[in-house]
Amino acid sequence: MTTAWVPLATTTLGASAASVTFSSIPATYRDLIVVANIDASAFSDFRMRVNGDTGSNYPSVRMQGSGSLAASATFNLTFFRFNGNSDMDTDFSFVSIIQVMDYSATDKHKTFLVRSNSSNGVDAHAGRWANTNAVTSLEVFPSTGTFEIGSTFSLYGSNKL
Repeated sequence: MTTAWVPLATTTLGASAASVTFSSIPATYRDLIVVANIDASAFSDFRMRVNGDTGSNYPSVRMQGSGSLAASATFNLTFFRFNGNSDMDTDFSFVSIIQVMDYSATDKHKTFLVRSNSSNGVDAHAGRWANTNAVTSLEVFPSTGTFEIGSTFSLYGSNKL
């Protein structure tokens, strides 16, 4: 079986932004993939919320490494926390791929897998949105600062063929 990524939306920032939201996501695919190529200043991580949910419904585990340092942590926050390298507090760029499995299913929680890399290290996250609603919107935002001009966020739908 092969998997096809179908482009659903892309946002390239022409000005700094405090967040990027994909809304009205159709329920016609099996999985969602978000590819974020981010330029940012003065923040140590970026975050995601599903359907505007601000409850503590985002348990996750993270592992990260920088070549000279390795760490892991668990979270249960009011958002998903990605790329949490605390040494990334100055201007930097990174790429993240976020996969949301079975996002339109209404009989299970949604599983997220995330891979991120930058010049300072790599991160991997696994988590779930503890809710059985279908995912209809995803909001990505920095912990502080802004996403800078030229940052690109792409949303894809994926089906097994």
